[in-house]
Amino acid sequence: MQTEERVTGNDVKAGGAKEGKYLTFELCGEEYGVEILKVKEIIGIMNITPVPQTPEFVKGVINLRGKVIPVIDLRLKFGMERQEYDERTCIIVIDIPDERGKRIMTGIVVDSVSEVLNVRNEDVEDTPSFGARLSTGFIMGMAKIKDDVKILLDIDRVMAADEVAAIGALSRQQH
Repeated sequence: MQTEERVTGNDVKAGGAKEGKYLTFELCGEEYGVEILKVKEIIGIMNITPVPQTPEFVKGVINLRGKVIPVIDLRLKFGMERQEYDERTCIIVIDIPDERGKRIMTGIVVDSVSEVLNVRNEDVEDTPSFGARLSTGFIMGMAKIKDDVKILLDIDRVMAADEVAAIGALSRQQH
């Protein structure tokens, strides 16, 4: 009985962190969501300057009102098939913490932006286990909205620490 209460208390605490507003977007036919508070702005696809010797998913940098911002293609980061950019392709400008805890403005390329959803605790289920070899630490949970499931991303954890460090260095070099 005591164990049940402790588990329930932890579940409520974990679920409470998942409630809120999420910007939803599409990648490869699936819907994802990111906390709206992490989103700085949404822009249409623009000229991205490639930077040599960066991972394939790092598309390069953009000049956004005089500020150089690294851009990653989330499809490539997730190991999905490459797709040509079109009029629906967007860059979501977010800020993520670097290795020193400083926030770095980063653009993520997505197929299209859908809507802002208000997600309640009772709509979110924990991430299912896919086995030990598949890392799902960057998924906060699965939101059940109407008849669909939206994958809620912990955008701070999508990038590995070494990748964030490289993007931070890239951002600092371009200033």
